[in-house]
Amino acid sequence: MPQEQQIAIEERFARVFNDKSFKERLSSADFEKYINGKKRLSFQKHDTIFEDGETPRGVFVLEKGAAKLSKSGAFGKDQILRFIKEGDIIGYRSLLCGENFQAKAEAMTDIECVFLPADIFMYLLEVDPQLSFVMLQKISYELGESSNTITFLAQKTVRERLAEILLLLEQKLGVDPEGFIKISLTREEIANIIGTATESAIRLISEFKQDSLIEVDGRNIRILNHDKLMKLGHVVL
Repeated sequence: MPQEQQIAIEERFARVFNDKSFKERLSSADFEKYINGKKRLSFQKHDTIFEDGETPRGVFVLEKGAAKLSKSGAFGKDQILRFIKEGDIIGYRSLLCGENFQAKAEAMTDIECVFLPADIFMYLLEVDPQLSFVMLQKISYELGESSNTITFLAQKTVRERLAEILLLLEQKLGVDPEGFIKISLTREEIANIIGTATESAIRLISEFKQDSLIEVDGRNIRILNHDKLMKLGHVVL
């Protein structure tokens, strides 16, 4: 999906899912139910937000920080499914399906979020058409992301995958004032995302650095040449 459409969906969700907007659309009784039910939660870096297999109790909307969704494979190796940033909502898919969580959510930075209990979230979907519509858009977008991931892993070389994932991380998470992607990943995590051994990821990152495609400062990465990375990864943003 083009970046403009992704941003539009995210902005639409932000306009709909907030106290001021709910107060304008909901009845007084429904708004009071929402306000009394929601909670503000904090998680520290590396804290588990919810476990794979856990029964959903509600949804989480990140207001500050970043998290990752991962799934443990047959040999105990984690596979990162996607990253969660400020403004994203997680936990709703399993809740809507009536199943336990199919992935683990872990804080990658300190996090502040809004927790909305399951019964209130489901009720709001019934009485608020605007919320239902933006949730359908988010579900459709994430379904498209999953399809792209399958193609990404099946058809591209590891070098192409690294180029693409760096561009996508920058697009999704943004950069800090110095231009570094706004999240620090271990080499093992990068290898996990692109589906290769840690040693291969280390070698490729070093090659990208030598080719002046990126700058590396510890775990932090800054893209220096977007055009070359896009050509290398056959990426259209």
